Amino acid sequence: MDLVGTLRSTGAVRSFRPDPVPDEVVHRVLDTARHGPSGGNRQGWRVVVVQDPEARRRLRDLYLPGWYEYLAMAGAGLTPFAPVTDGEAEAAALLQAPAIAEQAAAGPGGFAEHLDEVPVLLVLFADLRALAATDRDLGRYTIVGGASVYPFAWSILLAARAEGLGGVITTMHARREAEVKALLGAPDELAFAATLALGHPAEQVTRLRRAPVEQIATVDRVDGPPFDGSR
Repeated sequence: MDLVGTLRSTGAVRSFRPDPVPDEVVHRVLDTARHGPSGGNRQGWRVVVVQDPEARRRLRDLYLPGWYEYLAMAGAGLTPFAPVTDGEAEAAALLQAPAIAEQAAAGPGGFAEHLDEVPVLLVLFADLRALAATDRDLGRYTIVGGASVYPFAWSILLAARAEGLGGVITTMHARREAEVKALLGAPDELAFAATLALGHPAEQVTRLRRAPVEQIATVDRVDGPPFDGSR
């Protein structure tokens, strides 16, 4: 598949066949992804390939509370954990999380409940000493530092696609960062950035649904006319 075709069809995959993925394939994926860009080429990332069954189960258990909070907020029509939100509505929605957890425990479960069973489980950390976070002192939610970490995470998904794999980037473990760091032996200067699950897709998505360019790009100003490529 050519590059454009790959970019247009590499979506989030959360359902995998049980086939194992050899270590040498995972190594190739990381070897390719490490060429992703980062500020100053500092490559301020560390990856833990989690293979120990007990560590995997613990990561699953740390994932679930945040996931049920996410579902509760989404069910109330909120964007879960949005930096700008209706605090009262969010607090009310979160009261439903225990019931959602109880309902999930009674069923077969999905990706979250079976996180420990995914073929490849990676935890990505960012080295805070290596991030040029130019929005650090703005007094608002900081986001810029991620530009030196998440291209690497995306490169992992693209490299996995080249190996016939699929995967997903999820950040739910940030809700329990201290416990994740303690479990995986991460020092203070590392911050949790993402968990990535990889494997052979149960079903390969070939077409993604996304907003058109005209809805996400404007000319000259945020409130400018849509950029439609007509010039």
